[in-house]
Amino acid sequence: MKIAVLPGDGIGTEIVAEAVKVLSVLDLPFEMESALVGGAAFEAHGHPLPESTLNLAKAADAILFGAVGDWKYDTLDRPLRPEQAILGLRKNLGLFANFRPAICYEQLVGASSLKPEIISGLDILIIRELTGDIYFGQPRGRRVATDGHFPGAEEAFDTMRYSRPEIERIAHVAFQAARKRSKKVTSVDKANVLETFQFWKDVVTEVHAEYPDVELEHMYVDTAAMQLVRAPKKFDVVVTGNMFGDILSDEASMLTGSIGMLPSASLNAKNQGLYEPSHGSAPDIAGQGIANPLATILSAAMMLRFSLNQPQAADRIESAVQDVLASGLRTVDIWSEGTTKVGTREMGDAVVVAITKTITKG
Repeated sequence: MKIAVLPGDGIGTEIVAEAVKVLSVLDLPFEMESALVGGAAFEAHGHPLPESTLNLAKAADAILFGAVGDWKYDTLDRPLRPEQAILGLRKNLGLFANFRPAICYEQLVGASSLKPEIISGLDILIIRELTGDIYFGQPRGRRVATDGHFPGAEEAFDTMRYSRPEIERIAHVAFQAARKRSKKVTSVDKANVLETFQFWKDVVTEVHAEYPDVELEHMYVDTAAMQLVRAPKKFDVVVTGNMFGDILSDEASMLTGSIGMLPSASLNAKNQGLYEPSHGSAPDIAGQGIANPLATILSAAMMLRFSLNQPQAADRIESAVQDVLASGLRTVDIWSEGTTKVGTREMGDAVVVAITKTITKG
């Protein structure tokens, strides 16, 4: 099982090190190889996604990814910014389906800003289309306007677009995922304003005819944003486009108490996947040893389940994380009175110990 390990920037190196440590204790035949990506790759090679890193990712069964970005790179031309690395990997590997679970662990109900009765037992799966929409649409750029409200003024423009095959394949992914859960899909759009998302709604409705056992509802994105904080447990599987999914999944992460708890998986048609925490590189706390590694560790569990066909090993990691939380250990982002504050390395060590115990019992 070949794993490309791409730690990236900021806290990426710290949190990925803990996930690698957890994977290593499983005693499975992994072949892990690391490479630079993001700002670190730009410093060394002059590009955020060097050809050598891309080739390593293409040859791997799965990619364990940390995070990219730092404020010091914001003045670079856009093609050279660290964030272009993740966009390049998504495009080159065809990683069109992004799975972002938002689960509120019983032990962390008090860490959420919402009332316990609203988020206790929360388990949402947001499926975000990842290679289309306004993030990749062409044309895009800057120009002098020839029409509009201010002809002759400088303007910037991006293009939102989706093709039928792009919508169909992500809709199938959502309906198939719902069949393994509570058999309900909420498709989020902005069909009342955007032609692109009227088309999205029409195509999702057509695909739904193949899944009569699954309930489908359509919801405007502004309503979905409101309902996520008003009554989040009414959702099961949420499917939406690239930009809306980006925003809603980050909103959903805070229902759980911290974005530091949320893993994610980005898959292509062959189940090759890139696995990363939902949070960013957090350069403001990099090197301090306080970042929460659990989202990355849980991303490694998703990698075992979706791309490496090791569901039992994934179960061990997820159970170990719950055991550690039950023991009262917390990184600073999820800490509260009555719990024990630990750093990045200590949290990773605790998960390793918990896994070792489950393996011994087994």
